[in-house]
Amino acid sequence: MIFLIEYNRGKGKIVTFRDFDDSQRREAEDSRLGIELDLNRKGRKGIDHEVVLLEAASRDALLRTHGRYFKDLDDLLKSASQQGDGAGVSREPEFGAEAGR
Repeated sequence: MIFLIEYNRGKGKIVTFRDFDDSQRREAEDSRLGIELDLNRKGRKGIDHEVVLLEAASRDALLRTHGRYFKDLDDLLKSASQQGDGAGVSREPEFGAEAGR
């Protein structure tokens, strides 16, 4: 499956979420491009929004690999505190998270 996510970094919220069958790759790419162009026209792209296409076997798999898109700031902080000193929390961008750019 292919997943299209538009994520508002400032608000920590998903703006757009769509899934596509693997056979709909072209439609997914066109949708991503349309969102990017619309954001650029509105002057909102910059660092405020991420627009990505991600591949995963299922939505559950996507939640495991890219869970930050589905958690709000409180959830992320709670997860970090449960890991002790935050050793498991990466402050670097995830590989693939920028793939839609």
